[in-house]
Amino acid sequence: MSIGSLYIHIQNNIATVEFYHQASNSFPSELLDRLATAFNKLSLNNEVHVIILKSEKDKAFCAGASFDELAAITNFEEGKKFFLGFANVLNAMRKCSKLIIGRIQGKAVGGGVGLAAACDYCYATEQAAVKLSEFTIGIGPFVIAPAVERKIGTAALSELTLDATSWQNAYWAKEKGLFAKVFETIYELDNEVNNLALKLAAYNPSALEEMKKVMWQGTENWDILLDERAAISGNLVLSDFTKKALQKFKK
Repeated sequence: MSIGSLYIHIQNNIATVEFYHQASNSFPSELLDRLATAFNKLSLNNEVHVIILKSEKDKAFCAGASFDELAAITNFEEGKKFFLGFANVLNAMRKCSKLIIGRIQGKAVGGGVGLAAACDYCYATEQAAVKLSEFTIGIGPFVIAPAVERKIGTAALSELTLDATSWQNAYWAKEKGLFAKVFETIYELDNEVNNLALKLAAYNPSALEEMKKVMWQGTENWDILLDERAAISGNLVLSDFTKKALQKFKK
């Protein structure tokens, strides 16, 4: 259970990708690798017309990358590799030929916000508050920033990043463009996610694929960009500030 789980279910031309980790659905590196591989494989699967991304349980959607792994980094190579985990997932999502619907049932922090932003369309509940807390431990949301900025703009990205201790509620996220709709209950959320997925799955898959390309135009440099951003974070995580902050946080 320490590495979490990832399940893929395909029915009615809809692939549901569901992840879980006992630490608030956070991502150790191995689970991130599996998620990136899943998107790459589904992109080539002709039986799949649309993808739903969701996490298990009814609380946090995703708490970002594994804190235990972050605290264990001892050199630049380890640091960069760690931050490339989310970079590889974001690139797999943008390159995926299938539209991805995000089902955001609870809070999203750090990389979890990046995952939501990399979905092509997101539905959420009122419990789906968002926060970018990276500054509090001496790093920044460098890897996920391009995905978040693409979805909500520079001003909203700045607000999330600079006010690193505050949650923004689901309606703020909807107003900024991260979420398309917000629902009171998970039951309502699941009904609407499934209805949308069924509608999309019935459309011409070639049209969906071409629209996906249009929506992601201008991101062709992300393979290089996110690699560079992972290097920035890989350096910062070795700083005395971050080491002290991580020790304090663990205590």
